[in-house]
Amino acid sequence: MLVGQFVDCGPELHRLGLAVHILALVLSFGTILVVDWLGLLWLLGKVEMHASGKLEATAKPLIWGGLALLLISGALIDPDLTNPVTAVKLVSVLILMLNGLSIGPAMHRLLALPPHTRFSELTHGLRLRLMIALTVSQACWWTAVLIGLINSTLRRWTGA
Repeated sequence: MLVGQFVDCGPELHRLGLAVHILALVLSFGTILVVDWLGLLWLLGKVEMHASGKLEATAKPLIWGGLALLLISGALIDPDLTNPVTAVKLVSVLILMLNGLSIGPAMHRLLALPPHTRFSELTHGLRLRLMIALTVSQACWWTAVLIGLINSTLRRWTGA
C-alpha cells in the first residue's frame, strides 16, 4: 500500500491495476464463497465433511494467489490511506488473512475425523472455532468488498 502512496502510476497503470484487482477479487472471494457454501451444505448434512475440507485444501492456491494479486494491484489503484474508510478496509483484509492462517490447525483436526462425522458430533471447541472463522471471514470479505465498491463509486462521482 505504501508503494501506491509514493509512486504515480498514471491512468493506464491505474486502469490495469483496477482490472487486476477486480479479477483477483473474483478469484479469491469467489473461491471462498464456494468453499463456505460447501461447508454450509455439510453443516446441513447434505454432503460429507471431507468434501468441504478437500475443496478448501485444493482451493488454497486460488485463495492466497488472489489475495496476493489484490495486495499488489491495490498499490496501483492509488489508495487514499488518509481516508478512515480505507483504513477499515485494510484492517478487514489483514484480519481475514490472519483468520485464514489461524484456521489451519482446526481444518487438520477436522480432516482427521471419519468422513461421515456430522457437525453436531464435533467437540464444542471445534464447532465454535469453525463458526467463528466462518463469521470473521465473511464479515471481513464483505466489509472489504463493500468499502471498495463505495470508494470506487465515490471516486467516479467526484472525479477524484
